[in-house]
Amino acid sequence: MCADKKNNGPGYLWSVFHHKCSRCRTGRMFKVKNAYHLKHFMKMYDRCPACTQYFEIEPGFYYGTAYISYAITVALSVATFIGWWLLLGFSLEDNSVLKWIVSNMIVLILIQPYLMRLSRAIWLSFFVPYNANWQTEKPEDPERM
Repeated sequence: MCADKKNNGPGYLWSVFHHKCSRCRTGRMFKVKNAYHLKHFMKMYDRCPACTQYFEIEPGFYYGTAYISYAITVALSVATFIGWWLLLGFSLEDNSVLKWIVSNMIVLILIQPYLMRLSRAIWLSFFVPYNANWQTEKPEDPERM
């Protein structure tokens, strides 16, 4: 029963939200742990410190993270809209829509550094799957020109 359960390491969501390597789910992707250290918050390791997986598979690899960041931003905006609507309601007389727009904009600006890192972790996980045998198997070297 429980003895048959295999240890697969940390879960997918945990590793993405903590910005871990998608291949081993243990190595950190970013050199600076704090997303709000704005001078160096996007500095990444070239390779995973734990499994030596390349993080930039090809030049310009992370341009696609704009789509991920956009989708997350839209989802958060919809969630705050629904939350505002259910908790406070919208009215044409009191500018509540404008108040929601301003508060949503402030929230999105404040969490933008974290969202940028999150979108990179999600994008990498699309292209580099988890490998339970990462300690014994070497990662594939990307074709670089």
